[in-house]
Amino acid sequence: MKILKRILKIGFLLFGIIVLMGIITLWIDSLETNYLKINKKDSLSNKSYLITNVNIIPMNQDTVLVNKMVFIKEGIIQQIADTINVNGIEIIDAKNKYLTPGLIDMHVHLWDRYELGLYLANGVTAMRNVWGMPMHLRIKEDILNDRIISPTLFTTGPKLTGPEFIGDDNLNLFSPEEAKEKVISYKDRGYDFIKIYDGLDKPIFDAVIEQAKISEMDIVAHTSKKVLFSDHLNPQIKSIEHAEEIVQQPLQYDLDTLKLQTIINLISQSKQTSYCPTLTVFNNIYQMMNNDSMLDSEQLDYMNPLVKRVDSKNQFNRWLSAKQKDSTTVSRIKKQHDFHLTIVKKLNESGVNIICGTDAGIGVTLPGFSLHTELNFYKEAGLSNYEVLKTATVNASKTHAIMNSLGTIEVGKMANLLLVDENPLITLSTMQKPIYVFVEGRKLNKQTLGFYQEKAKKRNNLIASALRYLENLIVEK
Repeated sequence: MKILKRILKIGFLLFGIIVLMGIITLWIDSLETNYLKINKKDSLSNKSYLITNVNIIPMNQDTVLVNKMVFIKEGIIQQIADTINVNGIEIIDAKNKYLTPGLIDMHVHLWDRYELGLYLANGVTAMRNVWGMPMHLRIKEDILNDRIISPTLFTTGPKLTGPEFIGDDNLNLFSPEEAKEKVISYKDRGYDFIKIYDGLDKPIFDAVIEQAKISEMDIVAHTSKKVLFSDHLNPQIKSIEHAEEIVQQPLQYDLDTLKLQTIINLISQSKQTSYCPTLTVFNNIYQMMNNDSMLDSEQLDYMNPLVKRVDSKNQFNRWLSAKQKDSTTVSRIKKQHDFHLTIVKKLNESGVNIICGTDAGIGVTLPGFSLHTELNFYKEAGLSNYEVLKTATVNASKTHAIMNSLGTIEVGKMANLLLVDENPLITLSTMQKPIYVFVEGRKLNKQTLGFYQEKAKKRNNLIASALRYLENLIVEK
């Protein structure tokens, strides 16, 4: 008995030491992102400005408002005019540069707070996280309480899938009743949206939609192969993710443009459903198969180290193995990517509300940087610069009611803005290097943005990230 007690004491002691070490690790990691903390003394004073001599790309119409003034008070656009007289606030002379709405990435996987600064450095002032975990609720709370500088953050809850769908990144549902309970729980806990995934059968699928409507929660959807594609064009489902979903489900990998047009027509008839193509993440499969040293490339220094160690490596090895087994895999992936460009072109021609999303944060898809790659693919698909920019501004803001204060430069809108050197309606690449980023009215200059970018590079938080993911498995499963 004494030996058993001694063993238990040692066990509890070791457990306590492990817990303490975990707490210390997370605390140290939090200190490393203190550069995002907001000084309470400056919480409102640095959110009010008068911007003069500025050319405005309002994005509610295809035009340039030349040589205007913009008055921002406490993070909200108050007035846009030729002349504005206000006293006691900072004046920013834009020197005939161009003011645009901040960019919105509608499909990200956020892994840590370093990435918040990395998104801002790339002009992303709002994001929709589509794999919710407890840490995202804490980040949201800090943003809402004005504790940290961050893109405006919206997040789904955990991904909802059916009973047999394998993967610790999914929440398996076994009955319609459980599905309804989860939707209610996610609403109560503060998640913004519901995300559904492949594997849902029709009864559970219908239950999620029914409860989401009652709970007033929009749904973000991967299509489920157990449900008709047309069933996803439900008013409660505000966006469908990934161009490859069209190829995989309704087209059954038949890259036929005539069959595609039938699907496009179906989507266009659903006026309340946006489409998020995420071309970048699929194209990265092709990039991995053509670059044997990608895992060692400098650009992957911007990936979360846990993701890089596990997901990036697994995806790279998966597609390297596929290429070695079948040499035609490379050309097949390239052909499908090119077909995705056709999907985007036809979606645009049919008036579908296309929203820009990248799937950043998984595989080798870089947070922040990838949004500009995605926009360039839309340009390659035949969209005009204005149509391209709409996908990451006004189109995104129209997708969910809670995002309506973003996406355009108008009186009453949130001051999530970029000041850039050139007219992006002519030179799209100017969006990659903003002079200033305004996020909820706060002004960030090039030096600050560069600092944020460097802090995210080669960050040493693998263990802290693993602990937060472990928390997610314990809490959400």
